[in-house]
Amino acid sequence: MFSSLGGKSVLVTGASSGIGLGIARQFAIQGARVLITARNADKIEAVAAGMRAEGLQVQGLATDVADAACVAAMMRALEEMYGGLDVLCCNAGIFPSSALENLLEADWDQVMGTNAKGTFLCVQAALPLLRRAEYGRVILTSSITGPITGSPGWVHYGASKAAQLGFMRTAAIELAKDGITVNAVLPGNIVTEGFLDVDTEYQTGVAASIPLKRLGTPEDVASAALFFASREAGYITGQSLIIDGGQVLPESLQALA
Repeated sequence: MFSSLGGKSVLVTGASSGIGLGIARQFAIQGARVLITARNADKIEAVAAGMRAEGLQVQGLATDVADAACVAAMMRALEEMYGGLDVLCCNAGIFPSSALENLLEADWDQVMGTNAKGTFLCVQAALPLLRRAEYGRVILTSSITGPITGSPGWVHYGASKAAQLGFMRTAAIELAKDGITVNAVLPGNIVTEGFLDVDTEYQTGVAASIPLKRLGTPEDVASAALFFASREAGYITGQSLIIDGGQVLPESLQALA
């Protein structure tokens, strides 16, 4: 189904681990040429080198998506590497926890800067390249937290993820004339390095609240991103797809009994 992704140029931000890495790997497996970015230069290059050792076409670059100059440099480097850009995956995001009453202005600004402003900066900087593509695709990694659910400690994170969807809807309208689609994936609880840091009892409790009775994987999210990036999804724009095993569906735990 995703044969249209072979040879495409793909940029995945925040791809040194977790969901971003899962998305990048699946694009590369489909034959795409992938640039992965993150703030830690040593880590992102090590991850890219590991995938190249598997025979995948992947390069790594250190980038801070909250910095306009860094984003511009990233786009120049991408053009030099691959000659253009077909698919932009805005996945970079941070999620430090803080109760509302203790939340510092600097913490709010940091989360919004990476998650919301970073999305804006990357999409804006990518437009000249995406407009030259056969068909451009933008895929945002939002979350169920913020747009649909809330979770104590993540008021700033939830606000940033809801902001991404507001951005998406208007961007989809503005860019439709260029044949560029803009869509979002909304992951639920996905097994990543960060999630594995929490205690096993919490993980078990979360899984029990999910109708499919399991936590998600980065590959689950990547499959949705691959679809949005494909030629076959060319008539879909401004839409969000929840990947959560049905977590947001039950009104109560009794519904799962």
